[in-house]
Amino acid sequence: MELLKDVSSRPQKGDLQEEDSIHKLAVLQDYYTCCKSREASILSRREVLSGKAKFGISGDGKELAQVALAKSVKAGDFRSGYYRDQTLMFALGHTIESYFAQLYADPEFDPYSQGRQMMSHFASPLVEDGKWTNHLEQFNSISDISCTAGQVGRAVGLGLASEKYRKLDLEGGDFSHNGDEVVICTIGDGSTSEGAFWEAVNAAAVQQLPIAFCVWDDGYSISVPKEYQTVKASISEALSGFATEDTKPGIRIYKGKAWNYAQLCQLFAEAIPLIRQTHEPALIHIEDMTQPLGHSTSGSHQRYKSAERIQWEEERDCLKAFEKWMLATEIANAEELDEIRTKAINEVRQAKKLAWERARKLPLKVMQNLLQHLTVLEESGVKVDDLREEVQRLQDPAVSELLTLGRRSLQRALLVDEKLALENGEWIQTLKSELKAQLGSKLYSEGPESALNVAVVHPKYESTPQELNGYEILNQFFDHVFSQDERVFAFGEDVGALGDVNQGFAGLQQKYGESRIFDTGIREWTIIGQAIGMALRGLRPIAEIQYIDYILYALAPLSDDLASLSYRSAGIQKAPVIIRSRGHRLEGIWHSGSPMGLLLHALRGIYICVPRNMVQAAGMYNTALQSMDPVLVIERLNAYRLKEELPSNLGEYTVPFGVPEILREGDDLTLISYGSCIPPCLEASAQLAQLDIE
Repeated sequence: MELLKDVSSRPQKGDLQEEDSIHKLAVLQDYYTCCKSREASILSRREVLSGKAKFGISGDGKELAQVALAKSVKAGDFRSGYYRDQTLMFALGHTIESYFAQLYADPEFDPYSQGRQMMSHFASPLVEDGKWTNHLEQFNSISDISCTAGQVGRAVGLGLASEKYRKLDLEGGDFSHNGDEVVICTIGDGSTSEGAFWEAVNAAAVQQLPIAFCVWDDGYSISVPKEYQTVKASISEALSGFATEDTKPGIRIYKGKAWNYAQLCQLFAEAIPLIRQTHEPALIHIEDMTQPLGHSTSGSHQRYKSAERIQWEEERDCLKAFEKWMLATEIANAEELDEIRTKAINEVRQAKKLAWERARKLPLKVMQNLLQHLTVLEESGVKVDDLREEVQRLQDPAVSELLTLGRRSLQRALLVDEKLALENGEWIQTLKSELKAQLGSKLYSEGPESALNVAVVHPKYESTPQELNGYEILNQFFDHVFSQDERVFAFGEDVGALGDVNQGFAGLQQKYGESRIFDTGIREWTIIGQAIGMALRGLRPIAEIQYIDYILYALAPLSDDLASLSYRSAGIQKAPVIIRSRGHRLEGIWHSGSPMGLLLHALRGIYICVPRNMVQAAGMYNTALQSMDPVLVIERLNAYRLKEELPSNLGEYTVPFGVPEILREGDDLTLISYGSCIPPCLEASAQLAQLDIE
């Protein structure tokens, strides 16, 4: 284990000269950023408590480590983090206005989610108008999710993409420069108790991926102290068995103190370049963090922290420690620090004011419209004076509140004059259409890159087509795909050497190499995470969940992350993942399941395909590969050894999504089914035909 010495517990004037990367202007700029971030946290909490915003969770107490980290990241690197990383993002150029625009759920000025996510959920534009942007020109932040440890799975995939770009010497284009990109995966100490974290660290260590797991440790997970969370009350000690040894690669382990600026700068300056060079992952455990404002706006930390702990946190506040260090090293005097702090506070307050004024434009416009229509209704004899009073009592009305009052006024108008109600209800329909475009779009791709817009190519057959087993059809299809596109990868349990348990990939690892078709451990969460991260970086992964029963272990990253990615980023991020699985045998309990009701409800945002045979499966895969949408294909477990006719255009033909296939026409009954249910349905149809029922 690597344990960096505490270089600033006793500040000396020479400290500054010992670290060339730290100089006075840079230090004061870091202090300015920290002050802005702290003031943003304070004001965002006030805005929630005053009713102007719904919920707030901020990064107070995490400032110093994040400005130190920002010094070591480069354009092209990726962040897969959590909702306390605001200081890092401010240090890298993100604006305070955008932070507050997201707090106010402003659909026009929130650049990360178009008003769909809460504050500190950042997202970089990886896609624009359905086309990939240049990822090497920016520090890339993957659209955050609030689920604890939800970010770690995709971090593995982001790191794996760097490994593939370097190892296979792929043409990186706008995606990679020889795989030099480091993944910054930030996480709170409490969330390291999640199984997803342990899966991810293990997967990163096994595959040797360039990931920095940065653990911000403030001693608690809401009210639960880390003594109840982690063995030895230390994630770095708990992971000591993962540490790199001379002949056994693992992870490098670093520890630092959240209040120790010089040490933090030195730590990150050593760790991040080494990860970049060697692709060896690291755990960077930052201890002694504080949360001056508590966990979130939902309660006070004074309810569960002792007076001694609160006093300790006040003394160890990283901003106070930073100020003491600058005074002790004569980087700045008290007057200079006061001036910087005042300037930061004023800038944040102005940014908040601007964001609020922007965010109020739509509600005020709707309110004015509503009041005008209430006047029209009053003049027509509809009693709505009480509704007018309700509108005027609203200090900071939400559009939803105004819509509710508008509907109530129309209900009353209907009792007086139906035509009047219809005429005055048009503004509500217009507003709802606008809101749908702003807040209800982009769940799936909507342009030419949509899976629904892939050109239909029908299968062609020779006069006497060859008959093959279903798995052989798939094998030939995957062989064609891998020969045509070096960005396609396949992985999962037993996919590599064995060629998958049903032989769809038989012999293909030997042909295309272990780097493209490879085995994974039994870790469904990070199998999906690998796929998400790779797809975000321009690769085309086919991730196998061996049986559809096992998808329950992967439901969180599929539902929370992949299915919502396009929606929650308002279309600026896409992960065109293909998940391959099998099941739907409809017999027995295990390895044969068909949890379609669960999947249809849980995975809105992912197209779900259940082909009736393997020729149709190949067409569905081809459609998926030509789109920017995530697709889950569930193959029939009882069809791999059934004979099928081989199309002559196997690698070209597509199956249109959402278009029913008519297998038998009739006049009496419509029977709709799919997958393994098709053969018995056809048999039943033949029996009914004998009874003159078509």
